[in-house]
Amino acid sequence: MHILIVEAPFYTHIAAMQRDGVTDALKAAGATWDVISVPGALEIPAAIAFADASGQYDGYVALGCVIRGETYHFEVVAGESARAIMALTLDGLAIGNGILTVENEAQAIARADKTQKNKGGEAAAAALAMVGLKQRFA
Repeated sequence: MHILIVEAPFYTHIAAMQRDGVTDALKAAGATWDVISVPGALEIPAAIAFADASGQYDGYVALGCVIRGETYHFEVVAGESARAIMALTLDGLAIGNGILTVENEAQAIARADKTQKNKGGEAAAAALAMVGLKQRFA
């Protein structure tokens, strides 16, 4: 399996932890991968759609982190990025959603760190599982 990791590295240290979890999981599964970066979580679904048109990838892992701030922006970014990723999955794309939506940096670190909650590794496992399911029904 060849997977594309699409990351929005706004918080570079959190993105690095997430990516470590993803690549460990993909390596363990014998998958290969590429990584691209986009400006923010809202751009992740579009990048996945662009990449899917190329036919180069079996599945995708979306990585980002949205931390609640003082404005409504958190709700827009968290909700719309999740909605767009779900729309792509309903169109038949195999995507593991690893976009963290948290209240603070401590929660983000706990979820990104592969020695703690390892949500990046979980997103990779989800993508691989969905690729397998898609292949089963092809």
